[in-house]
Amino acid sequence: MGRKNRPRQRAQQNRDGRAEGKRSRDDAGWGAGYSEIIKENKLFEHYYTELKIVPEGEFEEFMQAMREPLPATMRITGYKSHAKEILHTLKEKYFKEVQDLEVDGQKIEAPQPLSWYPDELAWHTNLSRKILRKSPLLEKFHQFLVSETESVNKNQWNFVPQHKILDMCAAPGSKTAQLIEMLHSDMDIPFPEGFVIANDVDNKRCYLLVHQAKRLNSPCIMVVNHDASSIPRLYFDQDGKKDILFYDRILCDVPCSGDGTMRKNIDVWKKWTTSNSLQLHGLQIRIAVRGVEQLAVGGRMVYSTCSLNPIEDEAVIAALLEKSEGALELADASADLPGLKYMPGITSWKVMTKEGQWFSDWSEVLKSRHTQIRPTMFPPTDPEKLASMKLERCMRILPHHQNTGGFFVAVLVKKAPMPWNRRYPKSTEVLAPAEELQMGECPADAPVEAVEGESPCSVCYSPPPPKKMKLFGFKEDPFVFLTEDDPIFPPVQAFYDLSPDFPKLNVLTRTHEGKKRHLYMVSKELRNVLLNNSERMKVINTGVKIWSRNTDGEQFGCAFRLAQEGVYTLCPYIRARILNISVEDVKVLLTQENPFLSKLGDDAHNQAKKLGMGSIVLRYLPDPKDLNAPQCPIDLCGWRGKTSIRAFVPRNERLHYLRMVGVEVFRDKQGKRNDGSTEIPEGSAEDAEGLSQEADLLEQEGEEMEQNGSESNANGPEPIGSTCDGSAS
Repeated sequence: MGRKNRPRQRAQQNRDGRAEGKRSRDDAGWGAGYSEIIKENKLFEHYYTELKIVPEGEFEEFMQAMREPLPATMRITGYKSHAKEILHTLKEKYFKEVQDLEVDGQKIEAPQPLSWYPDELAWHTNLSRKILRKSPLLEKFHQFLVSETESVNKNQWNFVPQHKILDMCAAPGSKTAQLIEMLHSDMDIPFPEGFVIANDVDNKRCYLLVHQAKRLNSPCIMVVNHDASSIPRLYFDQDGKKDILFYDRILCDVPCSGDGTMRKNIDVWKKWTTSNSLQLHGLQIRIAVRGVEQLAVGGRMVYSTCSLNPIEDEAVIAALLEKSEGALELADASADLPGLKYMPGITSWKVMTKEGQWFSDWSEVLKSRHTQIRPTMFPPTDPEKLASMKLERCMRILPHHQNTGGFFVAVLVKKAPMPWNRRYPKSTEVLAPAEELQMGECPADAPVEAVEGESPCSVCYSPPPPKKMKLFGFKEDPFVFLTEDDPIFPPVQAFYDLSPDFPKLNVLTRTHEGKKRHLYMVSKELRNVLLNNSERMKVINTGVKIWSRNTDGEQFGCAFRLAQEGVYTLCPYIRARILNISVEDVKVLLTQENPFLSKLGDDAHNQAKKLGMGSIVLRYLPDPKDLNAPQCPIDLCGWRGKTSIRAFVPRNERLHYLRMVGVEVFRDKQGKRNDGSTEIPEGSAEDAEGLSQEADLLEQEGEEMEQNGSESNANGPEPIGSTCDGSAS
């Protein structure tokens, strides 16, 4: 949005700064805006009492938990070494400060780790989000959570970094973030062979996804905008020929009625009806079918909803298993999360209309109801077939068992190609010989061949002729890969002394013409996907920014300064322009705008004097003997001026790194630091020794981002409120 449109937008806002008709953040949860909503729904209670998804004698406890606000939970995300430092800060400082406090008559319990989450990297407390935001006694703790939410670093969880992953319905992106973190479990590998393709059907929500992905600074994420039920099949070059891209892991977190979210989405209480599930059931099956079609044999797909309704849960899984004819099976995932309390999937359920009429079997459904109620909504009638499905391996999380929301999850393993693919192999000249096509699935973007005596599968019909892809929302700037002989590279390579194995072909920009303002980097595998599918998919964003043009830098030999987002991706290839610093140097550089070189320690000062002006890497390496200092490496982007030096790091990352080195920064309501000085500078002012145009450059970038939703990794609106993983914001 350009400047000329901003006054009109401001005029539409009321006095408290909110647009007309918009709720405040407190109204969006358990604030005053919902005081009139009574947390009662007799139809809901009758429905789940009849279905018996809650153990006998626990229903009142279940309902009481549903009426209580969801407690605040937090997940520590970061490179495994960074995550340990943040965990240490939490346990030794913030948790001790909040325990035994009393707020509005409620005693605050000490936060506890989630028993089922690995390495104590997820915690919960009896604090509600409203209390956490509003209580002055908890202001420091809240600010810590907010700033750490905005400066995500990557955590460790057992995962294979070579996996190709598809997140089918990814926005707003908290689950996608966890997938990316798993790929980067090893901090020493800047380019894991695997990648995550994150998709969402809603163009605007894709930008929430971009915001989440940007904080992770990964070259292995691509955000695309498609209907998940018909997401296009992708191709890639392998050994000189074009092959189908199958995914090792797929997350299929489908749109659902969301009755498991009543604790935080209060609107569900008054809007809940069984018709929501009946209307979504078909879409959920179509998305899940499209997912297993694109899953590699031997791969796993997680199907999940935040609904407790078996019509959206077990019924969808049963339909998939029945149509797969043995190609799919449910995995027992209970051993993966031994501390998680859950109820096994059910094998018997009924269907109820919004008027309260029950049906136990498809044969009971009147023809007039056949458009609303489908056969796949009922459990299989054959006892042997039902037993072979092992639906009890599904997992239903009930709110009262571990003070959580409601959730359903099932893990499907693909044992063989889907049956309709074996019957109707793809007939196209683009692909490999027929025997290789037996490994593929019936695509939604190509015709199928009929086999005599057989008819198409009830799920996968022969589609119409391919149509030109319709694009909605912002028109994205192109993704243009540089060639190895691009004139940009010689001065950059000489200035930073890039190693010979630097992957030039993985560098891209977002413009065909004119000066290249920003350079991004993607992994080799994502480059392969991009080059082979540019006409087949709508890419919203990919790559991590590694360099930004700085006109003042040309006089020092290089027109591109380092970008903090890509520093950990780029640093393994940089052999010059590195300044080793101490813990005290980190404190100076992150709390002062342009400290003189003399403010650094003797060692760093002597190194700095030998460096010419321009962009540099400020590197802290841990000393195993100094247990009071961070035991993880830190790389910061900086600028060596004529007489001063500067860290070019966004505000929230500054706060993050300062906490890691033992400096607490607390802002009061007037934006002052707790020591009375102004807040830490954000790094957007002019630098007297070489960044005179940088502030204007960043401002222009933000305006263009608003205008066309592209060019920057930070494009699109920022999410409001709490992320799905419980991070307070």
